[in-house]
Amino acid sequence: MPSVPSDPSRPPSLWRDRDFRSLWVGQTASQFGAQAGQVTLPFLAVVALNVDATQLGALRAVQQIPILLLSLFVGVWVDRRRSRDVMVRADFGRAVALAAIPVAFLFGVLAMPVLLGVAFLVGVLTVFFDVAYQAALVRLVRRDQLAQGNSALEGSRSAAQVGGPALGGALVSLLSAPVAVVVGAFFFTVSFLSIRRIRDREAIPQYGGRAAPRMRRQMLEGLRFVARDPALRAVGLASAIFQFFFAALMTVYLLFLPRTLHLSGAEVGLVLAAMGPGAIVGSLLSAGLPKRFGYGVVLVSSAALADGVMLLLPALHGSAARTIACLMAINFLFGVFSQLVDVTVMAVRQSITPPAIQGRTVATINFVGMGLTPLGSLMGGLLAAMWDPRTSLLLAAVGLVLSPVFMAVSPLARLGKELPAPGDSGGPCGV
Repeated sequence: MPSVPSDPSRPPSLWRDRDFRSLWVGQTASQFGAQAGQVTLPFLAVVALNVDATQLGALRAVQQIPILLLSLFVGVWVDRRRSRDVMVRADFGRAVALAAIPVAFLFGVLAMPVLLGVAFLVGVLTVFFDVAYQAALVRLVRRDQLAQGNSALEGSRSAAQVGGPALGGALVSLLSAPVAVVVGAFFFTVSFLSIRRIRDREAIPQYGGRAAPRMRRQMLEGLRFVARDPALRAVGLASAIFQFFFAALMTVYLLFLPRTLHLSGAEVGLVLAAMGPGAIVGSLLSAGLPKRFGYGVVLVSSAALADGVMLLLPALHGSAARTIACLMAINFLFGVFSQLVDVTVMAVRQSITPPAIQGRTVATINFVGMGLTPLGSLMGGLLAAMWDPRTSLLLAAVGLVLSPVFMAVSPLARLGKELPAPGDSGGPCGV
């Protein structure tokens, strides 16, 4: 664990901490690579391989299914190891996997099986990285610096939402299709080099000379901890509802933009990138709004506004310029309020969870919250195959609204202006 300053009332600035800076730079680069891959691989399939709606849904499901298959295992793995080592290896593996795309293109074998294989491998390694970086923050900074640290890391994720989709979409449209994937490999390489610079400050759990508990037992501990805590349980269930319908919506959306609205690759990138500036604004607001109005009020109202604005998508018609402006406005607002939800939920989760079980808690919530995304992507593909894109978008957007409705009647709505400590939300204070 990191050493604690002698004067707790005057914690040092996070930006003076070399290890935090290395984590932030590496996580920023990694998010650029991940955000680009989530958009450019499916868009590459649409533009270069002319896949149908069902095939696109399958590709997105393959990207996401590692969350369902591996999250619980990865949570235990991260709790037993230094998060720095896990992140470094995940970055290296993702860079190599994405580099296979231009090689396949050069040899004339770029096809759906290649994209499916790369998407699955990158998805597996992304699960490892995402669990590890969230656990790393808790191990590197003081508890009273978590809000600042989360704001910085989530702000970098927001910046990636600006650059990743815009750059990827433009490169797929203006240059050759595999170039966008090469950009993702470059960002993972930058992340690898930065995170390697983090010093060895993490303590690996010791078991007093005894053998480490079995993996299955530790997975169950993570599941029980989340299931018994009312706030964490609500986070997982609300996230599951949102992620399922958002995966369906994005599958239809990636077909709706180029084929129904006839936007070019550069225009699609511009539209998707509008979420990024909104998310940056949301990150900045997240530092003060929960303490002013209460964590519960911010969570419920922000989720309702973010999901509600997506109901406007199916109604868009008109000229390309007007349509692009409206799409950017919708995505900007979605970025603002969804980011407020993300940062606030992360602060609540980290505050409630003891350090020794952070990795398993992250993994369990990812498992519950995002485990249904492959099914959501498949459902989006089926909806687009059965009905027109506007109807499919409307159905998915209506489903999104169920998430804030659930949050409004859950313990999350009752959270006050102070972060709860372990046990304060009505659940256990340890395992």
